[in-house]
Amino acid sequence: MSFLAKIITLINVVTNVIGQYVFGAIMSLPGWLSNTIISAVVGVLLLVIFKYTSNQKAIGKVRDSIKANMLALKLFKDDLVVTLQSLGKVFKGAFLLLFHAIVPMLIMMIPVILLLSQMGMWYQSQALQPGEETLVVMQLNGAIESPLPNVSIESAPAIVTMGPIKVLSKRQIYWKISAGKIGNSEIIFDIDGDKVAKSIAVGDGVIRLSHNRPGQKWNDILLYPGEKPFAEESKVSSISIDYPDKSAKMIGIAPWIIHFFVASMVFALLFKPFLKVKI
Repeated sequence: MSFLAKIITLINVVTNVIGQYVFGAIMSLPGWLSNTIISAVVGVLLLVIFKYTSNQKAIGKVRDSIKANMLALKLFKDDLVVTLQSLGKVFKGAFLLLFHAIVPMLIMMIPVILLLSQMGMWYQSQALQPGEETLVVMQLNGAIESPLPNVSIESAPAIVTMGPIKVLSKRQIYWKISAGKIGNSEIIFDIDGDKVAKSIAVGDGVIRLSHNRPGQKWNDILLYPGEKPFAEESKVSSISIDYPDKSAKMIGIAPWIIHFFVASMVFALLFKPFLKVKI
């Protein structure tokens, strides 16, 4: 396991515990309301982080300069030289504001990505319904030309309706399953005598879902924090379950993400005067 993968795995252990208790406490509310509550808290926290990681004095001076030059544009609109000079200073100020925001944005990026990974398990998809069919995909490690191990589903809270279907060129194995009893449980696979598991969720309401149990790619571990990643020496690289999306994507982005960013920005702007933050 790479150093980065190890660090993200350890962080996921902490964020999973926090996410289960914090999010679990409000998930009985309607989805839009729980998302708004999370967005409000996060928006204010990010505003505080911006305040103490940015150069507020420099930002204040730049904003004052922009205001002065905007006023000059109105007062001396008939003077071409003054207009061009003021317009140039306005653009320079806008660039400086962007420059002063780089460090805070980089710092805020880390907790936001971790938060979105946790929220994705609650908001991105819905659990399977009893009798609903879906695909389970196992990605195997090893060279393409090497033979596939013997793989079977040993036990599962579901009925296997098709598979295993082996795709040798991709080292993938597919099963179609029909979901069984309601609840969170595991599908147990047998791979040449070794046992591996993948969580599966069946039921109504907002349920924490893990789409993918990842391998050793750090970006997969970051995006899918719900389950412990497979060890480097494992024959399995990843196992995924195709859960249905809760709603159609807009412009390629899930609606819950759009709701989160819009609501968090709105609450940040609302609290900006009270926290005396210059942006």
